[in-house]
Amino acid sequence: MGLLEGKAALVTGGTTGLGLAIAGRFRREGARVVITGRDPSLGERAGLGLGARFIAADAADPGAVASSVSAAADHLGGLDVLVNNAGVGVTARLVDTPLADYDRVMNVNVRGYLLYAQHAYPHLARRRGCMIHIASDAGIWGEHETGLYSVTKAAVVMLGKMLALDGGPDGVRSNVLCPGDIRPGMRHMGPPGGGDRGEDSGGWPVPPIGRIGQAGDVAAAAVFYASGEAGFITGTTLLVDGGMTAGYRQRERSPQATS
Repeated sequence: MGLLEGKAALVTGGTTGLGLAIAGRFRREGARVVITGRDPSLGERAGLGLGARFIAADAADPGAVASSVSAAADHLGGLDVLVNNAGVGVTARLVDTPLADYDRVMNVNVRGYLLYAQHAYPHLARRRGCMIHIASDAGIWGEHETGLYSVTKAAVVMLGKMLALDGGPDGVRSNVLCPGDIRPGMRHMGPPGGGDRGEDSGGWPVPPIGRIGQAGDVAAAAVFYASGEAGFITGTTLLVDGGMTAGYRQRERSPQATS
């Protein structure tokens, strides 16, 4: 029997990358899963491969958020787990980020997470379920080249804590996962204007653990948080980064910094 046998889970942004890996691992652990995404062709293909229901939904659209939660709960007969994963980013300094990109990224990464939590909460409360919010190591120590993304992920860390306080009386747990450099990389990340650069992991420094992270590493942590093994764990933030945020390493510093 899997760790999530019989549980019903909604995974946003579940058609590629981390969301797809989490949904797949949940299925292998016995959960029934619904995934969301903006691309119907990707979604139908992912859903077929997972043996899961796909619901087209844009996390930036409040109406789509509400309807996707309702449809997921109806299809699954309730909800035990919400995984807030849908996200976008912009590769620009914060001072150079256009207002349109600010609105786009904030609406998906922060407002979308809050709306999914609000709409899923009554379903989770009925079954003493849990929320897992996918943030980033960028929300812990910041990444200059993706300034706004870092700001939104720092907001997700605090959002997860506040939702843990809200959920305590109803037994609804809320925790945050902060992945580091993980393959496959984030799909919806690119220059101002909304373009996607795709995965670019060639220049990533190797973490202290000795390898670049895999999506399965994050999925394994998500399974733990969703399982009964984490029944007394809420309001926490778990880094899945191979030790990258443990401290600076000499070889990563610029010549100016070490002179």
